[in-house]
Amino acid sequence: MKRRDLIRHLEGHGCEFVREGKEHTLYINRQMKRSTAVPRHREIPEGTVRAICRALAIALPAK
Repeated sequence: MKRRDLIRHLEGHGCEFVREGKEHTLYINRQMKRSTAVPRHREIPEGTVRAICRALAIALPAK
């Protein structure tokens, strides 16, 4: 999945950008009180996308 599509999905489900790290971007879901790092790669593997969505307690993106 493209990184920009994942970011759009996260923000569409109420997640907020927190800060940029050296190799990752930190996002938080304030309703569920959960946060996770999103790697800064153009393509993010499907397994990583699933793990990010589970960590933030949001639905998986449609294919």
